[in-house]
Amino acid sequence: MSEKIQSHKELKVYHESLLLVKDVYTLLSTFPKEELFSLTSQIKKSSISIPSNIAEGAGRKGSACCHAAKGSTTS
Repeated sequence: MSEKIQSHKELKVYHESLLLVKDVYTLLSTFPKEELFSLTSQIKKSSISIPSNIAEGAGRKGSACCHAAKGSTTS
C-alpha cells in the first residue's frame, strides 16, 4: 500500500521544477542585457509558474497529488 502524500513538497516533480527554475535563471544570466526586460522576463515568469502551480493545485484540494491549479493566470 502506498503512503498518502501530505504536501506538494514531497513530490519529485516539485523538486525537479525548482531545479529547472534555478537552471533557467543561470542560463538567462548569459543572455544579452537588451533582452533583460522582454524575453528573459517572460521566460522567468514561465519557469516560476511551474512550481507555483503545483503548490497552488495542492492547496486547492488539500491533496498534493494530481490536482491542476484552477484559475491560475500568467502575464
